[in-house]
Amino acid sequence: MPDRAAPVLDVRGLKTVFRTRGGEIHAVNDVSFHLERGELLGVVGESGSGKSVTMMSLIGLLPSPPAEIRAGSVMLGELDLLKISPEALRRVRGAKVGFIFQDPMTSLNPVFNIGFQIAEPLRRHMGMTKAQAAARAVELLELVGIPDAAKRLGDYPHQFSGGMRQRVMIAIALACDPDVLIADEPTTALDVTIQAQILELVKELRVKLGMAIIWITHDLGVIAAIADRVMVMYGGQIVEQAPVRELFANPQHPYTRALLKTIPSLTGAREARLQVIEGQPPIMTAAPTACAFRARCTHAFARCEVENPQRARIDTMGLSFGHDVACHWATAPKTSEVSNA
Repeated sequence: MPDRAAPVLDVRGLKTVFRTRGGEIHAVNDVSFHLERGELLGVVGESGSGKSVTMMSLIGLLPSPPAEIRAGSVMLGELDLLKISPEALRRVRGAKVGFIFQDPMTSLNPVFNIGFQIAEPLRRHMGMTKAQAAARAVELLELVGIPDAAKRLGDYPHQFSGGMRQRVMIAIALACDPDVLIADEPTTALDVTIQAQILELVKELRVKLGMAIIWITHDLGVIAAIADRVMVMYGGQIVEQAPVRELFANPQHPYTRALLKTIPSLTGAREARLQVIEGQPPIMTAAPTACAFRARCTHAFARCEVENPQRARIDTMGLSFGHDVACHWATAPKTSEVSNA
């Protein structure tokens, strides 16, 4: 198991705001979490829940303005990514943290060949010569399963299929052997067959390279297949987190339970219908002072209207699963307050 005492990434109290003509949007609200070495952390939630904005905030990928990080710390080892210079942060993005975006066609530069786009970070961050970077680029393409890798260095993005372009993006993200790989819904635009191939590739690479991975998705089925731990987000906050098996077996937050009911079951009754979550995610025009999910929740009561719930540890029959939830209804019987880590 990964070493809990030494997380590779430790995020505390992150708050991100977008300044717009219509006022401020509080996109990330006091988010705290850790990522252990070698762990795959799944981050789930509907569109607009704050998943991508949170992860882009960590490594300075949001345009400023309109984005502004109001508070928090992002410790990558001993380095606080929110306090270093823009140039130092660029070096971190290239060498220590890799990022795979959702759409490889818009993420890859159409005017440069694949070989150049893989070699560029190797030359800039690792000081390789042109020949060394080209040789390493071939190794990376082979690693992610692209046939005839050496012959394809001169090809351009439009000459690859969607699945192969995503493999190229993974190769670029892995180029400098990062400590952390962040994947932002990298299989959403792919058909199910290619999606399965990419998921299998990620599992293989994780074993080979031993890196820590954050996988952002709205698909709980994907998370069930690859994650060690799951973090559920809503309204720019973490509303529940637990080891993957514990979360699926014992969901506590009404939002998590509703998400799980939207997944098709291969063993359920034939007449069982998939459920939908009525209503829309909130647009957070202010820092939350009440439960963000209350308007869509069947368990909401008076306290939910006036107090934003804090994450608290769930004790399941005296067993500790590292499971916590931010919900007045779920924590009403007995819990002890815990930090948001």
